[in-house]
Order: sequence, then structure tokens, then C-alpha cells
Amino acid sequence: MPKNFSFPGFVRLIRVQNLIIIVLTQYLTALFLLEGISIFNLELFLLSLSTVFLAAAGYIINDYYDVKIDYINKPDKVIVGKVIKRRVVLFWHTFLNFAAIIMGGFLDPKIAGIHFIAAFFLWLYSNQLKRLPFIGNFIVALLTGLSISIITIYFGQKPILVHTYALFAFAISLIREIIKDMEDWQGDANYGCKTLPIIWGLRKTKLLVYVLIAAFYFLIFYMTEFLENDILYFYFSGLTLFVIFFVHKLRLADTVKHYHFLSNFCKVIMLSGILSMLFF
Repeated sequence: MPKNFSFPGFVRLIRVQNLIIIVLTQYLTALFLLEGISIFNLELFLLSLSTVFLAAAGYIINDYYDVKIDYINKPDKVIVGKVIKRRVVLFWHTFLNFAAIIMGGFLDPKIAGIHFIAAFFLWLYSNQLKRLPFIGNFIVALLTGLSISIITIYFGQKPILVHTYALFAFAISLIREIIKDMEDWQGDANYGCKTLPIIWGLRKTKLLVYVLIAAFYFLIFYMTEFLENDILYFYFSGLTLFVIFFVHKLRLADTVKHYHFLSNFCKVIMLSGILSMLFF
């Protein structure tokens, strides 16, 4: 029987490991890419906490709408209605969104507006967009990049440098979201979803991923050249080996296990990019 609250279930529901990565990313961005920002800066703390609340609310509502599909794709990981009651899950989604928007308003009405739009699109994604080809993937990737860009939007420093990292996060996130659709296509197909692997097939979807990798690599190197930053140039050059490995594995992938590995490998690439901020 589902409970009103289960701490282990709630931790799994909000993807604590992903939230930690968001906090790490925002703090490294502020502390190493910007100037004059302390780790004890209250504004940075509230900005990061409000972003984490939004992301947690997004994970919650995504699982709420996906519970039937998840019983097919990952039955052992279902929380909504199985571990925690559905109405309790909805309460936490609403509470976290309102708390994030209020904190954003305390910082700046502009941040509150951004948080409100982000919360709306996270709900729309879970309710409708994730079942459509590409647009849902794009929205999630855009919000991932925004979690970095919002640091320079609020503090007003180093916009090109910070947006370069945001573009990198957007690119890796977009590719990962498409890979996840390839991993989950069977469960998605049973519930009428129209993701790219379902309407195009796996082979054509792989070709799109190859094109996206090439396009983003060009854009990121272009922005790196514009910044004339040797650290970024050498980092993205070294990353080429990982990208070649990723492309090779994607070419051979044909099972859920293969696509799950590639999805996790995208996280490794993302984390390595975040840690490169330490060298600034």
C-alpha cells in the first residue's frame, strides 16, 4: 500500500543525484567563472536552491504522468501510487514550484518570471510534449542549459563564457534525451507516444544524433575560438576521444542495455565538462 510519505521513495522520486549535479554546476559556474562571488553568498544559495526545487518538481510531475509507461519500462523503480500516494506526490510538485517562484521573486522579479516559465514548460513537457517527436527533448535540453545561463543572467558577468558552458550542457542533454527515447521506445509505443525512434525508427534517429554531435561540436569550437581561451580549447579537443567512443558505441547499440549505458555515458561527459571549470 502507498504511504503518505516515504523518505527513500521521495529521494528516488526527486532524483537527488541529479539535483546534486545541478548545485555543483551552478556553484562552480559562480565561483570559478565569475568574479567576487563567495561560496557563502546568500543570493547564490537562493538561486541554486530555487533551481533545485524547480528541477525536483519537474521530476515529480514527470513520474506522475508516466506511471503507466514506467510499469513497462522500469517496473521496479515506480514510486507514484506504489510507494507514495498520488495526491501526496501532486502536493509536493505544487509546493516545490511555488517555493521556487517565491524565492526567485525575492532575488529579482525577472528570476521569478524565468522560474514560472520553466515550471510551466516542465509541466507541459510531462503532460504532452515528451510524447511528441523532438520538441520535448529540445525543451528539457533548453532548461538544462538555462540552469547554467541563469547564473550570468542574475549576476551579469562573463555572459559569453557562461553561455558556452550552457550550450555544451544543452547539447549533451539533447543527445541524452534522444538516447533515452531510444531506450524506452517499446513502453512509449504501447501508450501512443510519437517520439523520434517510434516515428523514424532507430537507424534514422541514430543519424540525427550524429548530425547533432557534429553541429554542436562546430558551434562550441567556434565560441571557444571567439573567447580565445586555451583551457576550453584543449578540453574540447581532448573530449573528442570520448565522443568518438560514444559514436562507436551508438553505431553498435541495439538493446536497452546498450542505450542505457550511452545515456549514463552522456552524464560522464557532462560532469567532466563541469569539472573543467576548476581550471579557470
